[in-house]
Amino acid sequence: MGILEKIQEIEKEIARTQKNKATEYHLGLLKAKLAKYRAQLIEAPKSGAGKGEGFDVMKSGDARVALIGFPSVGKSTLLNKLTSTQSACASYEFTTLTCIPGVIEYRGANIQLLDLPGIIEGASQGKGRGKQVIAVARTADLVLMMLDAAKGDIQRELLEKELENVGIRLNKRRPNIYVKIKKGGGMSINSMVTLTKMSEKLAQLILHEYKIFNVEVLFREDCTAEEFIDVIIGNRVYLKCVYCYNKIDQISLEEVDRLARQPNSLVISCELDLNLDRLLAKLWEFLALIRVYTKKRGEPPDFSNPLILRTSSAVEHVCHSVHRTLVGQFRYALVWGTSTKYNPQRVGLHHRMDDEDVIQIVKK
Repeated sequence: MGILEKIQEIEKEIARTQKNKATEYHLGLLKAKLAKYRAQLIEAPKSGAGKGEGFDVMKSGDARVALIGFPSVGKSTLLNKLTSTQSACASYEFTTLTCIPGVIEYRGANIQLLDLPGIIEGASQGKGRGKQVIAVARTADLVLMMLDAAKGDIQRELLEKELENVGIRLNKRRPNIYVKIKKGGGMSINSMVTLTKMSEKLAQLILHEYKIFNVEVLFREDCTAEEFIDVIIGNRVYLKCVYCYNKIDQISLEEVDRLARQPNSLVISCELDLNLDRLLAKLWEFLALIRVYTKKRGEPPDFSNPLILRTSSAVEHVCHSVHRTLVGQFRYALVWGTSTKYNPQRVGLHHRMDDEDVIQIVKK
């Protein structure tokens, strides 16, 4: 029996098992086995067949956004509208067969947008070059999920399931569980909160399933068995995701209003250029980027070429962006902007910068 057949057997077993206290441990073990088999499915074979053709795209710019969706939802059209890159567009499916990168120039930042081939159901198992598409998505800073507004809910559920199966967690944070594997000393499981979604006995069974017998575990929050398995496996990727519903010109206003009110969602029409400016603002917000302007002594600030940094970046990060040796020569900095109490304020390396702050660095 192959890995795919084993996965299907376990999924059927989980589906027909009633969820109650008596079956809690049995379900936990099944979920642990399922996660193990799925991890084996994603991993490339160590020997045997030669390497397949992947999507080797060099990371460039200040951030990377992966454009994921089913075929013919308007991914290539959006890439053409937002960037200077031209990607083939047509009324038939699978127009795009490889990864096409483009660059969005917005607020002084260069955001790399990757137009990936359409995902089909079963992509996590390798159908339709799904593995290569998902491998590129794991390297992105943000997932932009393109959905057809007429069938958005169905497509959203299927895509979330496919990405969940390969270890991509959308709009979730990493569970606050401390796990340290030791060489000896047995198993120590403690919790700082009352565990309501799983028990210490279930945690022991899951650890035994993964052949882990000497370990220290500390639950800092109430977690489910699935979240505990994610921490043990350790290869999960936690990404922010914007759900973008295209072709809103083909549905009713009531449906547009319902889709627009869903969390982390946006409605657009590439054909009519509707709401594309709001989409860019949403991408900027989710990527958590800020602009910092530099200033030389006795000269006005350079507003034409900002430094693009992540939110909560400190003066030390600004120094690294200018030159890697600048931190060693740093004396102090003068900052103008919303991060200071008065302008200019003399600050050290650990001062947090805000969007559109101006900085003047004084060397020793």
